[in-house]
Parts: sequence; C-alpha cells; structure tokens
Amino acid sequence: MSRRVVRQSKFRHVFGQAGKAEQTYEDIRVSKVTWDSSFCAVNPKFVAIIVEAGGGGAFIVLPLAKTGRVDKNHPTVNGHTAPVLDIDWCPHNDSVIASASEDTTIMVWQIPDYTPVRNITEPIVTLEGHSKRVGILSWHPTARNVLLSAGGDNVIIIWNVGTGEMLLSLDDMHPDVIYSVCWNTNGSLLSTTCKDKTLRVIDPRKGQVVAERFAAHEGMRPMRAVFTRQGHIFTTGFTRMSQRELGLWDPNNFEEPMALQEMDTSNGVLLPFYDPDSSIVYLCGKGDSSIRYFEITDEPPFVHYLNTFSSKEPQRGMGFMPKRGLDVSKCEIARFYKLHERKCEPIIMTVPRKSDLFQDDLYPDTPGPEPALEADEWLAGQDADPVLISLRDGYVPPKSRELRVTKRNILDVRPPAGPKRSQSASDASFSQQQQQTLETLLEEIKSLRERVQAQEERITALENMLCEFVEDTD
Repeated sequence: MSRRVVRQSKFRHVFGQAGKAEQTYEDIRVSKVTWDSSFCAVNPKFVAIIVEAGGGGAFIVLPLAKTGRVDKNHPTVNGHTAPVLDIDWCPHNDSVIASASEDTTIMVWQIPDYTPVRNITEPIVTLEGHSKRVGILSWHPTARNVLLSAGGDNVIIIWNVGTGEMLLSLDDMHPDVIYSVCWNTNGSLLSTTCKDKTLRVIDPRKGQVVAERFAAHEGMRPMRAVFTRQGHIFTTGFTRMSQRELGLWDPNNFEEPMALQEMDTSNGVLLPFYDPDSSIVYLCGKGDSSIRYFEITDEPPFVHYLNTFSSKEPQRGMGFMPKRGLDVSKCEIARFYKLHERKCEPIIMTVPRKSDLFQDDLYPDTPGPEPALEADEWLAGQDADPVLISLRDGYVPPKSRELRVTKRNILDVRPPAGPKRSQSASDASFSQQQQQTLETLLEEIKSLRERVQAQEERITALENMLCEFVEDTD
C-alpha cells in the first residue's frame, strides 16, 4: 500500500480570521465604479478607501486606530473632477498617497497626522500627461518619488513626483487597454498584461519589450500578473471556456508555463496579492466571498494550494497591509482590509505557533521605508535592492516627512534669446523692492498657514475632549 507523503511547509496551517466588530470601519459608502482595481490602500498609519462622491471623485483616509462608525461628514480627499479609479500609498513616506482618476490626472497628497476639520482639496502636485482616464498607479519599490501610471490611452508614464516631471513615456508598446502593471523586486523591469492577451516584460529605461508571451491565458477576460521574488511571473486569467486559471512563468523561457491550474467558473477577475517574504500569493476575486492562497516554491509543481478563507459577504475591494504593519507577537503573516458595500473589515492571516517568542523563520528582514536610490540615479541606470529592516522588536514608524515638490524652471537652463541689455540702477532697485515685498508676503502666508494648522489641531483636540465628556456622562 502506497503512503501519501505530505509536503513539508511552515505555512501549511495558515488560517484566516475576520476582525471583531469593534475592529471594523462602519458606514463607508464604497465606490460603485466599474473598474477592476482594489479600491483600498493601507499602510502602518492609515487606511484609504475610494468612496461615492457627488460631482467628482473622492477617497476617505482614516487612521488605522479610528475604527467604528465613520461620521457621514468625515473629511474626504477630493480634488478630482471625475471618479477616482486607483489609489496607492508611497512605500517611502506613510503620509503620501497618489490617486488616479477618470479626469485623466494623477494627484499626489500629503495626509496630516491629525484629523483634518475640512476636506483636503489641494494636492501637493498634479501630474498631467495622459489623454484618457488613468486607472493604474504603482510606486517604484526602491527609488524615491518615482511613480508609474497607466491610462486608457494605452500609455505608461513614469514620473518624478519630487519635481512634477515626466521621466519616461512608454507609448508604443500596448495596442489596447492595459490591465495590470507590476515592478520587479528592484524596480528594473515591469510586467504588464493587456487586452491583446499578451503578457510582456519591459525594461522601462531602455524602452524595450524584453520578453512577451501571447495568450498566457486563452480567455478574453482581463488578466493580472505579478513578479515573484525569484524573478518568475505569477498570472491569473481565464480559459477559453471562461474558467478562472492561474499560471507561473519563467520570463527567460515563455514557451511553456512552469505551472498552469484551472480553478473555478466565475466572472470576477482574480486580484493577486504577493508576499515576497513568505512567497505566498493570495487571490481575491471581486464579487467573491473567499480568499484562496498558494505557496510558490522552487520544486515542482511550483504552485501549492494552502487553504481558502471563506465568509458570507462578497468583497467589493481589498487592501493589503505591508509586512511592517503586522503584529509579529501574534504570528500574523498577512492582513487584508475587505470592502463591503458599507464597511471595511480586517482579515488576519496567522500561522499557529505555541511560543510567544519572535519567530525568525516567519519574519525575515523586510523592505523598510527608506529608499535605496534617488530618482535621478535610477533614471541614469542604477539598480538597488530594497533597504531591509528587522521586525524583531516590532516596527517603529519614523517621523512623518513632508514631501517637497521642487519644480524646475526651464528659464534657468535655457540661455536667453537675443543680446544682453545692461540693467540700469533704477531697474535694479525696483527689482530689489519687488523681491523684498515678495519675501514679506511669503512670510505672512507661512505664519497664517501655521496659525490655521494650530487652530485645526486645537479644534480636533476639543472635539475629542467633548466626545469623551459625552461618553462619561452617558
């Protein structure tokens, strides 16, 4: 009689658990826009959710600790003139978030640590370069202030947010709508999927398609792709018979898949969330009420099914917490923020362990908030792996840094046309007066801003005191 050998893996018993009622965020009007993005972005400080908004596009930002019922008048971030389609937190600054919209623009926002009293309507910088709606955003994993956007004009643009400039435009590589874009670990390559059914690997700085595979999944419905830490590409898509399918590919040999598995029959696009530290990929389908997860290893069949977390309610979107935001004392290896129609609920993935000590094998050093490169260095051809941090003593967030945008003045680098004119003494004194007046005005504006911010913080503190007083009297 043959004995079945069970595969050894420390992640074989990972289980998911929905957060308690007091850990959820209630009364949030989640956006109803028909677009296959996750609608939610989280980091160790904030959770951001795209919401319904009349006459434009908005998203709401809540401190992680501010659970419970969200006031219907809670301030939103709303500078867009059409619905917001995607949001993404900067990996190197937990107070900076980018939003993309149907109005063809990308806006980058600085979120204050205190709860603002009124809506945030002034972005730090607005990036304009797409001619149709922008549906995909992705920050560079290792270079500071480098942001990628992809739009309905089939163009990928890479921006330097620090200067508001367009660094690269990849505009002749995709003949149809781009479904997904993903950086590899050090940000030297991109993997993209497109409506033309082709999976591409692109070197953005050379502007070249390094490798491509037609019909990685034969169905017509949208495909998704993410890079794994080994440099392979994990994909989700559909068969010709509209069955959902997952695949694993080696970009150096696109002829045959390393793995190809049929899953089930459903219309929802499977959004893959990949954790490079554990090499587990979590599949969340929009409209599904489950999260399936698989471990990717170096041994055949390469993609191993682990388990399924099931619930009653279908998900409208999903946020995925970076590793540094997890509770290592509870052996938590992943945390999702599941969007319902009117609420956001955390789902915690845990490895059962008896010991309370720090588990080195579950928590290798993970990417921290420090960038490894500046934007100019990356553009010049340098590559660097993420700067890693240890989670042994838990993650302590650094002080929030203000994102400063320094717009380059083309007049400073362009020589003046025509002969130089000698400046008279009266002209010089007049320009000096102007300069002094300008400096005075700037000083006044700065002091007014500081006064407004101090008043807003004071109002917030008073509101909190009032709430505590009301609760005590009740």
